[in-house]
Formats: sequence, structure tokens, C-alpha cells
Amino acid sequence: MNAIELLTQDHKNMRALLEELSGTTTRAVKKRKELLEKIQTNLTVHNTIEEEIFYPAFKNSGDSKDDAEMYFEALEEHRAAGDLVLPDLLKTDAGSEKFSGRTKVLKELFEHHADEEEKEMFKRAKALMSKKTLEELGEQLAQRKLELKKKAQAG
Repeated sequence: MNAIELLTQDHKNMRALLEELSGTTTRAVKKRKELLEKIQTNLTVHNTIEEEIFYPAFKNSGDSKDDAEMYFEALEEHRAAGDLVLPDLLKTDAGSEKFSGRTKVLKELFEHHADEEEKEMFKRAKALMSKKTLEELGEQLAQRKLELKKKAQAG
């Protein structure tokens, strides 16, 4: 699986989890906590593999001001979702309306980010990188993802 296919599959999985979470009610506290745990793990792993492997490869292949802007914008969107909204959501009472609101914000942030990556960054990556490079990156991403998931499950 090449890098773009792997990351797009991650986006699809995250969209489904966020959709399921946003469809819960204030009475579904246990379900909300379970889903949020999965979202936290998946988002952390996804952001990490993008930031450690895919983004640097994209930035190094890029040859324009637009490529650099895309790279920095993607990093900021990760920061907004992973470092600001998600930690707030984790501290929010799962039985509250505030939880519903923060879930919606996280979902919208993630969807905007994923759509932008898929329509712009991934399209550009295909133009900048060879199929072989994208395959190699996909292998690196898959390997690192496995390591991070094992680490998350262990501790």
C-alpha cells in the first residue's frame, strides 16, 4: 500500500469514528469514552506518522512556496486538533452537552484537514514523488504505525 492509500484509509477510519461519536447522546457515557479512546489513539498515531515520515518527505520533494505553505498549514491543523481540541475533549464530562459541542468541533477540524490533504497535498505528492518513493514511504508509515499502536496498547 502506498503512502497516500494508507493515509487516506486512516482518514476514512477517523471519519467513521468521529461520525459515530458525534451521533451519541449524553446518556451514552460508556460508548463515548470507548470511542474517544479509539479516536485519541488513532489520531495520535496518524499525526505522528504524518509528521515524522510523510510531511518531511513532502517538504523535501516540494519545490514551491505553495508546497511549503501546505506543509506548515498541515502541521498547524494537527496542532489545533491534537494539542488543543482533543485534550479539552478528553477532560470534558462525557455526559455533558459541552462534550457534544467539542466533538463537533474536533470532527469539523479533522474533516477539513483530511479533505484538504486528499484534494491538495496528496495530489501534489503524486506529482512530486515517484510511485516507487510513495510505495517505500507507505512501507515506512505502516511499520511506524504498527510500532506506535503496540506502544499505545502496552501503556
